[in-house]
Amino acid sequence: MSIEAMLQEMIDNLTETMKDAGKHDKGVNAAGTRVRKTMQSIKAAAQDVRKQVQADKNQ
Repeated sequence: MSIEAMLQEMIDNLTETMKDAGKHDKGVNAAGTRVRKTMQSIKAAAQDVRKQVQADKNQ
């Protein structure tokens, strides 16, 4: 997968999570759980991007 595609997937996930973030701000605790779950997956995806960029640099 290209770096651009990986970043676009992260952006799409964050965009989808905006609805849950709004619900969380209104006091819906379950929405906060979904936001945390998405942020954890974004963190892992960001690490994958960093690893791929480093591997490309080292080639």
